[in-house]
Amino acid sequence: MTAAALDLIHAVFAKTTLGQQEIQSRALGLGPLPRRLLVLVDGKRSGQELAVFAAGQDIEALLTQLMENGCIEAQAPINALSAPEAAAAATQPAPGAGVAKLPPAESRSPKDIEMARNFMTNTTNTVFAQNTRLTLLEALLACKTSQDLRRVYPSWVETMSSSLIGSKRLPEFREKLFKVL
Repeated sequence: MTAAALDLIHAVFAKTTLGQQEIQSRALGLGPLPRRLLVLVDGKRSGQELAVFAAGQDIEALLTQLMENGCIEAQAPINALSAPEAAAAATQPAPGAGVAKLPPAESRSPKDIEMARNFMTNTTNTVFAQNTRLTLLEALLACKTSQDLRRVYPSWVETMSSSLIGSKRLPEFREKLFKVL
């Protein structure tokens, strides 16, 4: 399957025989970053998970380069969950769930807004490598009001849900965040 036909972020990648040989021989002359990525490909990580190791780089371009060189191949999309994982995902509330039940946004103090913004930023940086979810972190930084934070909240939930640790801790995080959001 070609890289153009894949969702490179959600696909899971494995080394090919040529990729395994490349790690030993360095015959293709891959640069340091593509080589590091090749070493990290294990048949379990998705493009999104590998992106953490190439922060600030175009992960899709790097994966495409490795695929075109025949070093890696796509195994399965990340959304192909096992039965227990699918059941757990089905019990997760929708990303924006619960916000409507919160007190009016105008009732939150500037201190509450700062605490909510800091909580969302810190939990993101704790669950994922520091500053790897820049789009979300920038959106949080731009929030000046509780209403702004509530608009970003679904993205935060979606991001947290994309990690096994984040999805397990999401109910706890949500409960703490709702005290100030």
